[in-house]
Amino acid sequence: MAFQVAYVPIGVGTFHLESAQDQFDRSVAMLKTLSDDCVFPEKMLLTIDDLDAYLDTLHPDLIVLQNITFANAAYASEVVKRFTCPIVLWTLREPVIDGTRLRLNSLTGAYSAANAITAFRGEGKFEYIFGAPGEEEVVNEIGAAIRAAKVKDDLNRLKMVSIGHTPQGFGFGRALDAEMMHTFGTTLESIEARELIETAKGYTDEEATAELEEARRTLVGLDTIPEKNAVDFARLYKAYKQYVGANHIGAICSRCWPDFFTSFGTPVCTVLSLLNANGVSASCESDAYGTLSMFIGSQLTGKACFFGDPVSMDEKEGTVTFWHCGMAACNLARKDTGAQVGVHPNRKIGPVMDFGCEACEQVTLFRVGRKPDGSFRFFIAEGAALDKPKQFNGTSVVVRTNGNAKDVVYGTVKGGWEPHYVVVYGAVANELEKLGRMLDVEICKF
Repeated sequence: MAFQVAYVPIGVGTFHLESAQDQFDRSVAMLKTLSDDCVFPEKMLLTIDDLDAYLDTLHPDLIVLQNITFANAAYASEVVKRFTCPIVLWTLREPVIDGTRLRLNSLTGAYSAANAITAFRGEGKFEYIFGAPGEEEVVNEIGAAIRAAKVKDDLNRLKMVSIGHTPQGFGFGRALDAEMMHTFGTTLESIEARELIETAKGYTDEEATAELEEARRTLVGLDTIPEKNAVDFARLYKAYKQYVGANHIGAICSRCWPDFFTSFGTPVCTVLSLLNANGVSASCESDAYGTLSMFIGSQLTGKACFFGDPVSMDEKEGTVTFWHCGMAACNLARKDTGAQVGVHPNRKIGPVMDFGCEACEQVTLFRVGRKPDGSFRFFIAEGAALDKPKQFNGTSVVVRTNGNAKDVVYGTVKGGWEPHYVVVYGAVANELEKLGRMLDVEICKF
């Protein structure tokens, strides 16, 4: 079924209905600006019978439960009895305070609703916002909740593939299909890297022409790479693209070293770069939870995410440099250099990406982490990607963190976090926190 946000305005008919109707109309208008996926009742739901009739029509992925006036706990109980999806509880500001009638009494209704939701789901298992339709905080908070719920739905529809297993010592990125599906709803499939290597080897030069031409249009300096490596890269890119398309794959985590150097003779880095630029989240070193982090970030922003290791810190500048061998999305490259191609910094074989990433005033550092006990947690930090050239051979981005950079590095090292992180090109910390709560995942904000 299609993603659905359900507006559920509950109340009783003994309050000031003219004021309530005005709030209803304004709420509907506001929600329509936030999502095309919202559904609305024809009128305020002022009786349990009206509520039940409306709930019968729904298949919600998010409920915006609003006390249009006071309503007792029976109304909210009816909602949580039927549905398990996330809820935003919205309290309306009292429209008039003039020493006369209490028009709405929405806030008292919110206490009744929250008490009922907590009885069903436990403490803190919903989002909450207080304010009138159109207020900036209300718009921001409900908008963020809608975007988070949409990503939750996207995760539930996602099919990810692990191409080869993690190298020795990189087990932090290895995922169990049952764990992935249980927490995130995501289907994880697995194939061996040799399957795609053999598929790539089976293509003729002519069969990979379209992929090679795409790379030549997109990348800078591919002509500096030996022709055999360039053509073999195009074969491998075609193999990955066809597998992704034929199997409806939305994200991949791929083994890279040593197989693609030793068994194929050409790295997979630039294949992953182009896939990322074309909307398929792709990490290297078979880091499944790194890929999941990239997918979440890209769904929230509509842009590719950077994936890499924290490799350097400058305490005075307040920055952390993230780097990887050369698989950053080519559309993240600085405009003055473009998506420059080079050779792998260790293996000296190309093509790999070799550039600094473009600046961005607001980025979010993110990681889906798995704790030793098997539970999950979200690492979230905010900052800015600085206007810096390439820091090392490979791809890099320098991030000035909003919080103290030393605290971020010390905290993540001492907290036992994984060595791969995602730089999301956009300010999405609020959405990530809401998504974490929707998934019942621990939030660790730095």
